[in-house]
Amino acid sequence: MAKDIANGVLITSLILALSIYIPIVGFLGSLFIPLPTLFYRAKLGRKIGAVVPALTLVILVSLLGGFSIDILFFFTLLLIGFVLAELLELNLSIEMTVAYVCACVAVTAGGGLVVISSITSTGIYAIVSQFVAQNLKLTMALYKSMGMPEENLRLILSSLDKIQYVLIRIIPSLVLASTLLVTWTSLLLAKPLLRRKALYYPDYGVLNLWKAPEYLVWGVIGCGLMMLLPSGGVKMLAANGLLILMTIYFFQGIAIVAYYFEKKRFPRLLRCFLYSLIALQQMVLLAVIGLGFFDIWLNFRRLGKPAG
Repeated sequence: MAKDIANGVLITSLILALSIYIPIVGFLGSLFIPLPTLFYRAKLGRKIGAVVPALTLVILVSLLGGFSIDILFFFTLLLIGFVLAELLELNLSIEMTVAYVCACVAVTAGGGLVVISSITSTGIYAIVSQFVAQNLKLTMALYKSMGMPEENLRLILSSLDKIQYVLIRIIPSLVLASTLLVTWTSLLLAKPLLRRKALYYPDYGVLNLWKAPEYLVWGVIGCGLMMLLPSGGVKMLAANGLLILMTIYFFQGIAIVAYYFEKKRFPRLLRCFLYSLIALQQMVLLAVIGLGFFDIWLNFRRLGKPAG
């Protein structure tokens, strides 16, 4: 048992270190942070399994030095893994499982910001603004190190204030969209891992047949109409809604892609390449989102219709 705890802390700490110190793989690394917590909670139980994220959090605080918004970010990732393991045992639908995780992260993030604000005697807006500005600087440094043309760098630099203004106001949807993505990834990765170790994993059915509730289309239409209004506040509210809905339709689109990969028996190597293309190419990503959205009317998988 002590060995399992040590392994869990070591694995999680290594993933955290990669996410913190290697920016290029930082985002990809963060997708895997909840998985060890989920696995060891499922294997060791609630009380002992909680030791893994708790000790990892102590190491994380020592690495980053004190309580900050970065600590809050990584803490929510650890929390996703633990909460997911709890919810898997309740045998809920996949929609309810994801919804509960998102609610938990939203409450924790909001509460964490209040705590940080109290400790540092700094307003929440100022904390978020500083966090966004710091990450924009890191992004610019990364672009420069990757050899981005100087004229493109100057163009981005001239628009940094506007970019920061928008990013601060869509933080709520960015948090929820990221939580959806991390939760979805964790559920997919946990299935083979838990079943290989003879641990419980609920039967969510064939996920490549999943589709979003049809009423969500009215949310997209409503947000689209709100974007046409002159009020900046209304536009930002609509942008937040659209970002969350686009994430949901991305899941439906990727389910359609996975369905046809399986139906046409694409080789695993080719599937990996195409999935990577979706992740790296914005136009392909948008096409997948469009695929999910228009599936409402076009029914690409012919669900509920005789095969023909």
